[in-house]
Amino acid sequence: MPILQWLNKEEAVVTARNCSYRLLEQVPELSYGEPNTENMLIQGDNLEALKALIPTHAGRVKCIFIDPPYNTKSAFEHYDDNLEHSKWLSMMYPRLELLHQLLAEEGSIWITIDDNESHYLKVIMDEIFGRKSFISSICWQSRYSRSNDSNISLSHNTIHLYAKQPELWKTIRNRLPRTGEQAKQYKNPDNDPNGPWRAIPWDAPNLRENLSYPITTPTGKVRFPPAGRCWSRTEEQWLELVDKGLAYFGKAGSGAPSFKSYLKDASGIVPNTWWPHEEAGHTDEAKKELHLLFGKDNAFGTPKPERLMQRILHIATNEGDLVLDSFLGSGTTAAATHKMNRKYIAIELGEHAVTHCQPRMVKVIDGEQGGISKGVNWQGGGGFNFYRLGEVIFNENGSLKEGISFNALASHIWYSDTKTSLEQTEKSPLLGVHNGVAYYLLYNGILGDKRPDGGNVLTSKVLAILPEHPTDPENGKKVIFGETSRMGAARLKKENIVFKQIPYDVKGR
Repeated sequence: MPILQWLNKEEAVVTARNCSYRLLEQVPELSYGEPNTENMLIQGDNLEALKALIPTHAGRVKCIFIDPPYNTKSAFEHYDDNLEHSKWLSMMYPRLELLHQLLAEEGSIWITIDDNESHYLKVIMDEIFGRKSFISSICWQSRYSRSNDSNISLSHNTIHLYAKQPELWKTIRNRLPRTGEQAKQYKNPDNDPNGPWRAIPWDAPNLRENLSYPITTPTGKVRFPPAGRCWSRTEEQWLELVDKGLAYFGKAGSGAPSFKSYLKDASGIVPNTWWPHEEAGHTDEAKKELHLLFGKDNAFGTPKPERLMQRILHIATNEGDLVLDSFLGSGTTAAATHKMNRKYIAIELGEHAVTHCQPRMVKVIDGEQGGISKGVNWQGGGGFNFYRLGEVIFNENGSLKEGISFNALASHIWYSDTKTSLEQTEKSPLLGVHNGVAYYLLYNGILGDKRPDGGNVLTSKVLAILPEHPTDPENGKKVIFGETSRMGAARLKKENIVFKQIPYDVKGR
């Protein structure tokens, strides 16, 4: 597969791996609403924030939407969109690698971009996600007016769509509801009690002898398929429609055969690649949404409309699914996701995480009625927790720093050994079982005593009080992390234990 090369790509390829793990520390005074929520608003560098999420959220995110800087050589008030081309690629590559790790197997990622970097982004997406994961490049009509100062006036942005497992995603992807304009195709000229309907022609292309039978109209006229065509289904299937009263021959009763298809039975619309502004919103609409929230003098330079996010979330998710945006900007993704009863992780680097995103989400929880609120009957409620990046878990040489919490270390150890997220509901030295192996962590006095023989050091006494192997108590393999072991090699082998010493056997990369 062809790949893209640029200055310093070799460094970009290892950036995600070499990025230090940091803790996420909650900021109570900036959190709001219901405290027991999974919704996260994170202020900090999105590379480090994504790395911090890997141990707890890898493979759990159903939908990722990002609207990264477009590298347009113009500067916006709230972020710098003036990155040299190779730097832009080096900035995107490691972040896309981490997003790939966070995406669920049935998940999808949507990225808005313009022509400056669209084609380059497509190539590095192919490299990271695989060409087979590519679904489509959607053309969103972001502007409805023309710019007379341009050689060719820009009317659209591109949305690159990838799914981790395209065939799996196809089975869960939702269709779009029919618009009022599409529903107008259905009429009810005969006052059918089943409601509006439209006539579907019974003929089809090609010639098949068993599908070329005669059909008699109510006026007695005999109809055959038009030249070069046949009927779409068998005679038995046609007679079933006649018995159900669904056959239709036009107002005069002698026209070409067709059948009634009712609006009430119509399925949703398969999404296509052209999203006009009437259906998915536009940038002027987005700016007006922010003006209502913050006033014209304190708005954001390049927002996306809530209707665009509503369409993406409708297609890609259902209520309760987890959505992630690591280039949050003005907070549109979090706002629309919250109103549509999805969970979210939202990351923003700049001060507008506090000046724009956090206040916007407070307004959403309080029931603000802008954007899609009326369309989804939003009445307010819920909550989010605000986080900032805290201390680094590992030193520059990759060894564990002192004083790290049990939960942070447990999440990291579990992910490092299993490549899955830790889902421990109650704090316990038994982290869980993966592929028949039970993992334990003896750290930070988890057994109630920080003395060597009280819990952080593996001894016969500690082994006796550890929770037994859940699936194979007698012979199940155990991996135990601790400060040291006072059990000999023969005893460890007999107990089917692999002991790993903290901090030496805990790696930061």
